[in-house]
Amino acid sequence: MSRVKVNLPEKFLFTVELPIRITDLNYGAHLGNDALLSLLHEARVQFLAHLGQPEFDPATRLGHIMADVAIEYKGEGFHGDVLRIRMAADDLSKYGFDLVYAVATTSGREIARAKTGMLCFDYNTRKLRLLPDDYAAQLRGE
Repeated sequence: MSRVKVNLPEKFLFTVELPIRITDLNYGAHLGNDALLSLLHEARVQFLAHLGQPEFDPATRLGHIMADVAIEYKGEGFHGDVLRIRMAADDLSKYGFDLVYAVATTSGREIARAKTGMLCFDYNTRKLRLLPDDYAAQLRGE
């Protein structure tokens, strides 16, 4: 069986710390896969806000849409752990980019690696829009 592999970049642009809440646990008493995806969503919203690029702007109805997601699990997370999520953009294209996440506890225990494919989207027309040059430069860390 082929396994998902998420390659991490050498440089990250943003880091956020989020606690694992009791409601994030599954029947195995560890961080559930659905909860991890929700935590990645929160991290992404904070990263994009840091860049001045909201995930969705209700005034203009411009934003992003997720095209795909991949998660490579590396270890268990437990209630009380604080996750340090480092993020960087990769594989920029005409319409979007991949956002790569390195997820570990603040003590350094690796939990997961993930990638979400993000596309620039116009919710007025329900169509893709071009990735602006200045935004692409921010994503490259320029």
